[in-house]
Amino acid sequence: MYTVRFFHDSGFTQLMPVMLGKSVDPLGPDPGSSVVKIPEIEYQGEKLRLTTSMILHKQVAVKGIGRIFIMSPNIRLERAERKESGRHLFEFTQADFEMSGAKKDDVFGLLEDYYRGLSEFLAREASEEFEALGIGIFEFKPPFKRYTTHELFDKYGEDWERQASLAHDQPFWAICYKREFYDKEDPKEEGHFLNYDLIYPEGFGEGISGAEREHEFEVIHRKIKRDKLDLSPYATYLKFAKAGLIPSAGAGIGMERLARFLSKSKHISEVTLFRRVPGMPVDI
Repeated sequence: MYTVRFFHDSGFTQLMPVMLGKSVDPLGPDPGSSVVKIPEIEYQGEKLRLTTSMILHKQVAVKGIGRIFIMSPNIRLERAERKESGRHLFEFTQADFEMSGAKKDDVFGLLEDYYRGLSEFLAREASEEFEALGIGIFEFKPPFKRYTTHELFDKYGEDWERQASLAHDQPFWAICYKREFYDKEDPKEEGHFLNYDLIYPEGFGEGISGAEREHEFEVIHRKIKRDKLDLSPYATYLKFAKAGLIPSAGAGIGMERLARFLSKSKHISEVTLFRRVPGMPVDI
């Protein structure tokens, strides 16, 4: 309720989710991804993929609308060992948003307002529920600190996400990952990227992922080929890119991960009614 109201009050238009598409997020070459495959179906002679995220659809839609958000179900078939992380689901929901003409600072400001308001909302509307859980309501205190992944690696080593998360008592922004082709490379610094994750404290890890977007056809096409991706699934997306995408930025808030952090649950299966956890049997 709070999330939907926040985005409406912030001038966003809500779209319905897309569950099947010709072009969907490849989830690579992100080294943090452990997706084993992207499910496909054939319908009326066309090959369609289940939505891994709506990023490519958001890039197309934001051009005509300006500010959009979707409560978007995602399917990501992770390796079974992801069960041990306590925070991975192979079916989950993101509050996914995109803003035309935005930069990463615009996203940071919006989301820090979101978290500040979330603490106030929970204190007003859910104090009895948290009392029943025997825990306090977490008070988000933005602005959150910002670090590059290079700084975090140098300080905490290869397992920097968990170690840095344990070392903080507030969320922080981790900036600059080498990831998918649609994350914008910094034009001022080759090999650096205008993307970001929000890392929850106390060992809970990543809760949000986003970026400024590549929007020029030539750059997108070159990066898809660089990543050795099959061009055919992206043919329709590339048509939109050739016709003209616009600069934008956005992110996706993992709703189950947020619920896990707020409730201080050991495992994400504790905050889902019908668990969809890699390596665990499906309930129903």
